[in-house]
Amino acid sequence: MSIKANEDLGILIDKATAGDKEALETVILSVQDLVFNLSLRMLGTFQDAEDAAQDILLKIMTHLSSFRKESTFTTWVFRIATNHLINYKKHMFAHAPLNFEFYGDDIKNGNIYDLPDLTQNVEKSILAEELKMSCTNVMLQCLDAESRCIFVLGTMFKLDSRIAGDILDMSPEAYRQRLSRVRRKVADFLTDYCGEYGKGKCRCKERLNYAIQSHRLNPAVLDYTGASELSEDKMMEFKNAMEDIDDLSEHFSFCKAYESPAQIKQFFLNFLESTTFSTVKNS
Repeated sequence: MSIKANEDLGILIDKATAGDKEALETVILSVQDLVFNLSLRMLGTFQDAEDAAQDILLKIMTHLSSFRKESTFTTWVFRIATNHLINYKKHMFAHAPLNFEFYGDDIKNGNIYDLPDLTQNVEKSILAEELKMSCTNVMLQCLDAESRCIFVLGTMFKLDSRIAGDILDMSPEAYRQRLSRVRRKVADFLTDYCGEYGKGKCRCKERLNYAIQSHRLNPAVLDYTGASELSEDKMMEFKNAMEDIDDLSEHFSFCKAYESPAQIKQFFLNFLESTTFSTVKNS
């Protein structure tokens, strides 16, 4: 974001904390996609990401006056969001955590044959793409919450290690080392098991009925293939160039970004129309 843009944003934030609803709407809309995509990669499902993103945006709105402009606004938002998500316990996997051993065993030994056709006449190529995006996203749940956050900040958002380290209260060197180890762990798993992003034998199109039977895929609810991807230019608004620390980028093309669901914006607009909006002005 340019200096001029930062100056304009600073003015908007001042107006928002003074009670200007239009300014607040502009400020929050500028980061809602960031918050949603971070939530999606941290929590694994669209529904949980929507719920958490609403919580985070509400926290940003009600604490906006505490932003001291000592960092960029997006860095401040990242700090609030990561702190919330690392400690978030209301998502699907919070009480049933995954690990790479379990995930790998299911890929190797899950009975994917001799199953009825459960695709409900939905085009198989669409279901395979949905399963691929869902599977690789859920795979990140095999990492502990902090490691997952390090992976997402460095791989999807490509934050500079100084900024990411500051967000996570660690030195840039420690962050780079952790990021390198986590990226290698994820890349090794993909290489061993995934036929889409690695050299494994698992093929999404062969596991459709198994995934539907085990409630990992719902032909009636296609979150990933039904969502609109963010443009690279839009993502660049959130990025700070990250040092090249490895040659693993080709493994992580599943880290796509999506537009926030309409429910999140509606939640925010409803908040603006409620009496609760006064908490922003009085916080």
